[in-house]
Amino acid sequence: MLHPDSEYPLRFHGTTILAVKGENRVVMAGDGQVTLNNTVIKHSAKKVRRIYNETILVGFAGATADALTLTEKLEQKLERYNGNLTRSAVELARDWRADKYLRRLEALMIAVDGTSMLLISGSGDVIEPDEGLVAIGSGGVAAQAAATALIRKTELDAREIVETAMKIAASLCVYTNDRITIEEI
Repeated sequence: MLHPDSEYPLRFHGTTILAVKGENRVVMAGDGQVTLNNTVIKHSAKKVRRIYNETILVGFAGATADALTLTEKLEQKLERYNGNLTRSAVELARDWRADKYLRRLEALMIAVDGTSMLLISGSGDVIEPDEGLVAIGSGGVAAQAAATALIRKTELDAREIVETAMKIAASLCVYTNDRITIEEI
């Protein structure tokens, strides 16, 4: 899409999604900002959702329509494989990479249940992080670094870590705000 007065395409920027596994739960958060080029056009978008009978959390970064399409596809896989998140994620990644239509979708997804935490990408990646936390999006590096430091050096619980790390990311990334949606399972 091009701006009428410009040769440059209009681009949606940024998001920050962070998931942290605690002792008894997994907490996922996403900021609410939607930015079109250098303008904030929405402050309270919901980028974290519950799916599959509210037993799985997904958070997405990238084009919204693409992310919602992938969320629907993941839910279909979960139905097919009786809620097995790992198997469903692998099948989604396989389809995403191989299908002519899906291959064009531009998004990243984090999916978590009570036992698995997965980063799913269109290049066929299904990655389970080493330390029980993962972040994506423009503020993802800041959120993940803050969460890692908090896990290693504090006694905060998973929710407090996510809240604090997301605030830090929002203070550093211009495409991330502090209107955070938090979900737990």
